[in-house]
Amino acid sequence: MFERSILKDLRQWADNPYRKPLILRGARQVGKTTIVGQFSREFENYLPLNMEKQEARQLFESTDDVKQLLPMLFLYCNVQRSPGRTLIFIDEVQASPHAVSMLRYFYEEMPEIHVIAAGSLLETMLDRHISLPVGRVEYMALHPCSFIEFLNAVGEERFVPWLQEMKLPNAFHDQLARLFNTYALIGGMPEVVARYVAKKDVVSLSAVYNQLLVAYRNDVEKYARNNSQTSVIRYILEEGWAFAGQSITLGGFAASAYKARETGEAFRTLEKALLLELVYPTTGTTLPLVSDLKKAPKLIWLDAGLVNYAAGIQREYLLSKDLNDVWRGMAAEQIVAQELKTLSNDVGQKRHFWVRAKRGSSSEVDFVYLYDGMVIPIEVKSGHNAHLKSLHQFMNETPHDVAVRVWSGSYSVDEVSTAEGKRFHLVNLPFYMVGMLKEILEKCMTKWG
Repeated sequence: MFERSILKDLRQWADNPYRKPLILRGARQVGKTTIVGQFSREFENYLPLNMEKQEARQLFESTDDVKQLLPMLFLYCNVQRSPGRTLIFIDEVQASPHAVSMLRYFYEEMPEIHVIAAGSLLETMLDRHISLPVGRVEYMALHPCSFIEFLNAVGEERFVPWLQEMKLPNAFHDQLARLFNTYALIGGMPEVVARYVAKKDVVSLSAVYNQLLVAYRNDVEKYARNNSQTSVIRYILEEGWAFAGQSITLGGFAASAYKARETGEAFRTLEKALLLELVYPTTGTTLPLVSDLKKAPKLIWLDAGLVNYAAGIQREYLLSKDLNDVWRGMAAEQIVAQELKTLSNDVGQKRHFWVRAKRGSSSEVDFVYLYDGMVIPIEVKSGHNAHLKSLHQFMNETPHDVAVRVWSGSYSVDEVSTAEGKRFHLVNLPFYMVGMLKEILEKCMTKWG
């Protein structure tokens, strides 16, 4: 099993003397239980509990005294306590609101115990059946595997230091581009990546994709508030994959008869389940970024591999050498958005794109990224610099001088001027380097002073 990058953040959490019980958030099947199992090897005592099991649930609900509860947990898990650190993992915690409430008592009365909680449906039940102990817990998000994690999984980790140092010889560009196209095709769901590593056969992944999609659809009754919302959510989970990377309208979404209000509620429920995100535009080029909820959002799904399978576009990847040509460029935007999401484990992190506030303007930049107090524009395009009109317009309105183009070419930096005379650095970033964006910007800023 390859090591996920989130383990580094888990170690930092564990070593923090002021840590609080951690709630690990992520969609179903992104590997939360597996990650905690790997992390548990670094502890002398590990107590895994699943709140969907009646005995474990009854144990937690039998007392409010965590000091009294702890020896019972060792007994239940059949673990002889050893000197050293103890990690308690409470899985499917949403099945026991009482277990959620007890997290505060671990923080207040037994801070030396490491506690992690997770639940595939926890997000959809917050504020309905469950109240989290505010100020007594902290959060971390787990996403599908990034391209860097994919390289580690397929045994190509030798490229990672070269990418981080921006010193990859051009001779390896085509090889990295092919690897990234494979990643963009199959996506980053851990089970899919593991199956691909074992068999190197894309066709064999169909059963895994189908199992994941069926599991998400079967969860609908747990997500939905009523029968009407159940129908809308099911419709989105059946038809919505074909709209990945596109701006959508809520009313009449995907040629349905559903109204904007009921579609919006369904989308927000699926957002809580972390299956998708409605990415709204901002009109600002400086902080703070404010989402313009009156404008149409882009639909970005959890994982590109699921999109490609569910929307039936896998074959296009095999026939194209440039991601910008696949599925009218929407595939490129989906996978870049997915890579941008992996740059942070912060819960609640939102992505944005930019539109010009001027009435009648059609200027749009695919994404913006916050770095060191700056709003960095990111265009996902091939072609000449002159074709980046919206990005030039953005740079005219922002005080800094750095922009990013994600493309199929090699890494380079151009000195560019807008028609109005604003000079700026254009960082041309291959798709396979998007996951290094923070490191690249840091090195560039240091170089440019």
